[in-house]
Amino acid sequence: MKLRVFNIIKNTKVEGPGNRYCIWVQGCSRHCRGCQAVHTWSHKGGELYDVEVILDDIFNQKDKIEGVTFLGGEPFEQAEALGIIAQKVKEKGLSVLCFTGGKLEELRENQINKKLLDNTDLLIDGKFIEKLTDYSRPWCGSSNQRYHFLTDRYNEEIFTKYKNKVEVNISKNGQIFMNGMGNFDEILRKVDLMGIK
Repeated sequence: MKLRVFNIIKNTKVEGPGNRYCIWVQGCSRHCRGCQAVHTWSHKGGELYDVEVILDDIFNQKDKIEGVTFLGGEPFEQAEALGIIAQKVKEKGLSVLCFTGGKLEELRENQINKKLLDNTDLLIDGKFIEKLTDYSRPWCGSSNQRYHFLTDRYNEEIFTKYKNKVEVNISKNGQIFMNGMGNFDEILRKVDLMGIK
């Protein structure tokens, strides 16, 4: 099985609890106004990865990470492949955090989402709504987005334990990639850089 991926960061501290292996999927049909990840919208972009290759890479990081985070793009547009990954990493004792622009109630209506939902510890749902922009809660961009603790791995303690942060990664070819949660446009203006458009 293949997964269309925009980017992978093998160890990040800003995309959920603890150090995490983070997969940005490629492809999103939601197109939220003001989205900071418009470069993940196209279903033709990114790279196709074999799920087994990704799992091998995750397990090579196992002793350095607490879990895996899925975001994008829209993870539930590739729920079958991510469901396999989520199940396998949970079996190894890692946690799973998944972001979605959908709502949990709607996602549960589609059987193809079951494996991914059944193996997700924390689901953050809801479209990004620009007029409701709010960075006061960890990992959320607008106040309508909701936290669903689907297992007992995490609970409301995350609200006091974690704050939004941003990481800046520079590739060997000089490309800058920022991840985390915050006002990226404002950060880029302060350092006189331009974001990906």
